[in-house]
Amino acid sequence: MGKTVEIMETGLVTPSDDTPKHEIWLSNLDLLVARGHTPTVYFYRPNGDPNFFSVETLKAALGKALVPFYPLAGRFVVDPEGRVEIQCTGEGVLFVVGRSDSTVDEFGDFAPSTEMRQLLVPSVESGNPPCILVMFQVTFFKCGGVCLGAAVHHPAADGLGALHFVNSWAEIARGMDLAVLPYLDRTLLRARSPPTVLFDHVEYSQKPQAKPSSGSKYPFDSAILKLSKNQLHSLKNIGSGKKPLSTFKAVVAHVWRCACKARQLSSEQETRLYMTADARARVKPPLPQGYLGNAIFRTSGVATVGEVLSNSLEFSADKVHGAIVRLNDEFIRSLVDYLEQLEDVRGLHKGAWVMPGTDLWVISWLGLPIYEADFGWGKPVFMGRACLQFSGLVYIMNNPGDDGSLSLAVALEPENMPRLKKIFYEELEAVGGA
Repeated sequence: MGKTVEIMETGLVTPSDDTPKHEIWLSNLDLLVARGHTPTVYFYRPNGDPNFFSVETLKAALGKALVPFYPLAGRFVVDPEGRVEIQCTGEGVLFVVGRSDSTVDEFGDFAPSTEMRQLLVPSVESGNPPCILVMFQVTFFKCGGVCLGAAVHHPAADGLGALHFVNSWAEIARGMDLAVLPYLDRTLLRARSPPTVLFDHVEYSQKPQAKPSSGSKYPFDSAILKLSKNQLHSLKNIGSGKKPLSTFKAVVAHVWRCACKARQLSSEQETRLYMTADARARVKPPLPQGYLGNAIFRTSGVATVGEVLSNSLEFSADKVHGAIVRLNDEFIRSLVDYLEQLEDVRGLHKGAWVMPGTDLWVISWLGLPIYEADFGWGKPVFMGRACLQFSGLVYIMNNPGDDGSLSLAVALEPENMPRLKKIFYEELEAVGGA
């Protein structure tokens, strides 16, 4: 029999104090992301405390966290002009408590899956307005371990914003003052008047392919691929005596090559590598610390499959560098202005995108505080996506602890995934990273 979770309690947690009631304007970058809740999971092992993951402690701290983060206790709505916005109503966030006869170990290496998403993270039928913005589920396993499943509406906060909220909740649960307060004004990313587009924003000018007529998504498998510190060192130093590649460039170049091989693409086919970048430190002046909103956007590099496979890893790393180095304030302002001129950006966001089977989309969580959610009973042993959305999507994450290793959460076509797993490590051995 498969794993099951019995729901013991469902309710709303509201801010513990009165909060302002008003609307929050959303920027073009907020409108561009998928209109849905991003599902993540935090797994914890028991520490011997009889009050391990006390529900009352968690709820009390969550109510306090929702005072400075009060927009997240609001609702996603449509204003009279038809533009979506957040209405700060103080209605609260969903809080669910579950119990399971399974153990944490039964989730293996915590590879993302539909099962994990359905069992451990609350969901709603639609992320379109009107809808709740934040949902949590605390699941107690028979081994004594716990999973905190989080679902944060993407237009309300990007990954860094969602982490800031969860980590702030954890700080309050430990009796601490917040290290950084959220910054709530998103008009810092308002388009210029008149809009001034100075770059060719190819990542947002391509229409997504038609979806399968059945309405079902293209099938894909998900896996976790791990890189040790030694393997990373070998990848980064593959060049001809020059400066080592950065971790990001080395890993992205490696997975791009491996995916092209695993998919058995012909050498003349074009392959585009999408990457998600953060505008926070790139705009002038930089966005304030604690900016609660979406500051992410995509960039890309393109090459033929033959170029990727016949050249050294440095060729692909240079493509990555070229896609990132141009992302300055002027580029980001141009993108925001470009989006302002579009009638409807919804067809361009990740949730509506069906990527060609030649392309890859890499999202880096390197350096993000994904293991800082210590509610008083220790840090999580794993944090990651509960499920992935489509084939060709890759998340790069630090592993817990400080051993210098990484994990990649990868989604790929079922027929190509076994080849990718094999090639991923064969190519590493070839550069001496066994």
